[in-house]
Amino acid sequence: VQLQASGGGLVQAGGSLRLSCAASGRTSSSAVVGWFRQVPGKERELVAAITSSGVRKSYADSVKGRFSISRDNAKNTVYLHMNTLKPEDTAVYSCAAKIVTSVYYTATKADDYDYWGQGTQVTVSS
Repeated sequence: VQLQASGGGLVQAGGSLRLSCAASGRTSSSAVVGWFRQVPGKERELVAAITSSGVRKSYADSVKGRFSISRDNAKNTVYLHMNTLKPEDTAVYSCAAKIVTSVYYTATKADDYDYWGQGTQVTVSS
């Protein structure tokens, strides 16, 4: 599976962005996908994850109510909708995938994932 993340940019606090993670590969629709973010000097953290079926979603406490994750398996794309952005959301955001057999499997740790895309920078100005 190959992943391509896009959609980052510079936005003012309170604004919105939508990140996209486009996947290629025949089994990409059978993958749980997660969005992670990292800032220099800090560990990479899970922002949101979605099961292969889309029925289950997980969010970091810091983004609950502001971010939402969705997927369009027909387009092999997972989206991260980010609203009410804060300066502390500034980070490099990366998507990751793990091929699974269960439509309910959720992966919340970076080590759980097998495939990673390149990061996209999100900068939120105050």
